Amino acid sequence: MARSERLFRLLQALRTLPSPVTAARLAEETGVSLRSLYRDIESLRAAGAVIDGERGFGYRLTEDIALPPQTFTRLEIEALVLGLAEVRHMGETALAAAAGAVLSKVTATLPDRLQRQALHAASQVYRFERRDPPVVDVGLLREACWQERAVVIGYVDAEQQRTDRQVLPLAIVYLERTLVLLAWCCLREDFRKFRIADIQMSEESFRPRRVQMLRDFVAILNASAPETSKMMLSSQ
Repeated sequence: MARSERLFRLLQALRTLPSPVTAARLAEETGVSLRSLYRDIESLRAAGAVIDGERGFGYRLTEDIALPPQTFTRLEIEALVLGLAEVRHMGETALAAAAGAVLSKVTATLPDRLQRQALHAASQVYRFERRDPPVVDVGLLREACWQERAVVIGYVDAEQQRTDRQVLPLAIVYLERTLVLLAWCCLREDFRKFRIADIQMSEESFRPRRVQMLRDFVAILNASAPETSKMMLSSQ
């Protein structure tokens, strides 16, 4: 393993593992000896990372060299923690792990007082029922949206009949218990919402139309929706 890759893995372990984390645990996580681990910690410190702790007591990353210092108000921190907690309850393992990593990275750049607030936020999320795990490969679906590639999906219609259809994927929408795909249906030549059973990526590209098509679809949905149920894009 290249030394730069090893240092990156150590930095990531310091961000994500509960602190203080022992040298033995860090060595196990990065696959090096304790002697090499101590040298790597000193290298990160020399590069600008502020790592509290010492041998026998464990280590804690208090200032991350990879991220600029973050300044948030107390209410912004509550919003950040609450939003990431919602993501971790969506039933999707990869997205939940990403939310945890984001919180760890951001918290590592906060001053001590704000770090404590992020770790012990007043706003919490609890769900009486767990969200059903996705039945489709959501990672592949996201990749199709990012790459603006058409997909062939299998879905179940209102009459519980299985249908295959080629669509242009626009957005994944997480509902209370499941998710739906907002898409352009190539057969019907119109916008549609699908509950997907399976997905296969195609080679057909519709770049760079996804953003505008999604805006158009959301505008159509909102035109007939009551004020309390209008959809808002995540970037708005």
